[in-house]
Amino acid sequence: MSQGPRSGLAAVSSALLAMSRHLEVRDVLKTIVASARELLDAQYAALGVPDENGGFAQFVVDGVTDAQWKAIGPLPRQHGILAAMLREAKVERLADVRTDPRFEGWPSAHPDMSDFLGLPIRDGDEVIGALFLANKNCEKPEGGCGFTAEDEELLSILAQHAAIALTNARLYERSRELTIAEERSRLAHELHDAVSQKLFSLRLTAQAAAALVDRDPSRAKGELQQVAVLAAEAIDELRAAVVELRPAALDEDGLLATLRTQVQVLDRAHTARVTFAAAGFRALPAAQEEALLRVAQEALHNALRHSGAGHVDVTVNRRGGGAVLRVTDDGSGFDPHLTRRAGRHLGLVSMRDRASGVGGTLTVESAPGKGTTIEMEVPGG
Repeated sequence: MSQGPRSGLAAVSSALLAMSRHLEVRDVLKTIVASARELLDAQYAALGVPDENGGFAQFVVDGVTDAQWKAIGPLPRQHGILAAMLREAKVERLADVRTDPRFEGWPSAHPDMSDFLGLPIRDGDEVIGALFLANKNCEKPEGGCGFTAEDEELLSILAQHAAIALTNARLYERSRELTIAEERSRLAHELHDAVSQKLFSLRLTAQAAAALVDRDPSRAKGELQQVAVLAAEAIDELRAAVVELRPAALDEDGLLATLRTQVQVLDRAHTARVTFAAAGFRALPAAQEEALLRVAQEALHNALRHSGAGHVDVTVNRRGGGAVLRVTDDGSGFDPHLTRRAGRHLGLVSMRDRASGVGGTLTVESAPGKGTTIEMEVPGG
């Protein structure tokens, strides 16, 4: 009997240490879920962070493959047992969740679940999440639940520390977002002042040159030369500002972490499901990573603002010595040939320019009612 508690405490300690290593909210959520599933030896685990509209801002699962998760469909709503945990803020330990009167079923692709243990994650009086596990890997007592009172106690301890880790991660993300916003505001102000002064001088010099063309061509030529100098200086100011506006997170965290964070923010902010995945990616030169990020941002903006998509998927994968970015949505789509002839979709022109500027290529696959895929490939550095 003495071995069990020590093993349990060691497992809890390992789980808490794992949670403390992460600062990104999504990473913390994944660690909580994986730790809970391993700690209680369950087949499935999940954690939902509620939004204010009866759904979930984030929902993380463990024990379900990507293919299964995709087949299940949209995120669950706050109903049934999940709603009870969020509303009543109490532990739920059930021998068979399917026989509970509050059970409202699940999608056809959803894995079958029986014994169930769930509890809310609380920050003070606020319920900030619902953590639950299903299908304990053990022999179940006849008509009973595989999860025990000891499991419930361990999960409660984990949930208390999960609340701290999740709250800290949220504070970290908000702090970083505020820092970036303040820096962007400062740079925008400086850019406005510097370029405005240059353009004002350029305008006055051009007006002087125009007034001198007829009566003093030699002086007019000198003024026009000054116009060229001022224009070159204005271009230099703009280029310097663009360099400064390179995302701070890209320098600190790299492309994958920056994209993952932005996708998570968009997933919370929009009704569409926005996902991110990467495989085999290796760091690229700064210009290429920035170009990939900017194209991803533009493609995401188009998909979320204009396509009416319900799901937008972002992937970054290694290809040869370089990488390929793909942004796919299931929105309304369009005819790329017609928009090119009509001169519309300037965002596509900008994306192609960014791709070619770093030696890459950009392709667009779309058709009315068929969604859109933007793919950008860049070579290795």
